[in-house]
Amino acid sequence: MSFKILDHEKSKRIKVIKIEEKELDKLIFPFKKHSIQSLEYKPFSRFTIAKALDDCLEKKLSGTLKEVLNDRDSGTVIVEPIINDKKFDKEFLVKLSTCLAYLVGLPNFDSMTGKYYARFTVKHSDSSDSYLRKAYKNLDLHTDGTYVKEKTDWLIMTKLEEKNVSGGESVILHLDDWEYLDELNSNPIGKENFIWGSPKSKNIDYKVEHPVFSKDHDGKPIISYIDQFPEPKNMDQGLFLQKLSDALEQSKNKISFPLPVGSTIFSNNYFWLHGRRAFKEHTGLSRELLRIRGTFFQPN
Repeated sequence: MSFKILDHEKSKRIKVIKIEEKELDKLIFPFKKHSIQSLEYKPFSRFTIAKALDDCLEKKLSGTLKEVLNDRDSGTVIVEPIINDKKFDKEFLVKLSTCLAYLVGLPNFDSMTGKYYARFTVKHSDSSDSYLRKAYKNLDLHTDGTYVKEKTDWLIMTKLEEKNVSGGESVILHLDDWEYLDELNSNPIGKENFIWGSPKSKNIDYKVEHPVFSKDHDGKPIISYIDQFPEPKNMDQGLFLQKLSDALEQSKNKISFPLPVGSTIFSNNYFWLHGRRAFKEHTGLSRELLRIRGTFFQPN
């Protein structure tokens, strides 16, 4: 096979795909044909470069990604392109992440940026209205898409660049490994509809209602939750959310690891939660991330 698939050192649930530089070299020409602006304005061009990636990897990457992401026992892939040359810049990584997304499904419109993806930077000083950019606070475990009408089956996060960074490790938790799942999932309050809003920076002018816990097609629990956005209607809902938040952060089965620059975390959004540890303070701290989230292709 033209790429390697390994188990992550922290968990066999996480698969690592390593793509050699000689394979990435094959993408330089097809990627140059499509500017970032072209990808933003012409959605069909995203399929073109996605096919170029799959073709150079013997048409096996798309099937591997779909299989792992839909496997309840796994569900997360870390894609590590082996990059040792400056020709693989941030623009290349945006295109590579686009390829990964379009091999499995369709990205949602990202209202925060008005594009099919978002790029954002975490810095030393911040005046935003979201924990997403608070460098010296933990970003607690959560799922994405809690406050939008669109389904969010999966999530891509790619580290484009970082400078003067210590700490800030990625933290993820598989729902089936959570010690408190049975207790919280069996609480009827978790099946009630909660109101979910969002801060102004998200550019969403509506609220949605849905429960924290529901079931997948096999009857197994799935979760939709983030601590900043629910608006509890009463004391019972407020106390349930506090218990849920505490139980997630107290879990001994969270997996923490540094994500190398250029690498991508690609996760099923229904049974994996994700977060980030706080950074150590540095006035020159800077990390740029790319996010894409969306839905799986539906059978014809």
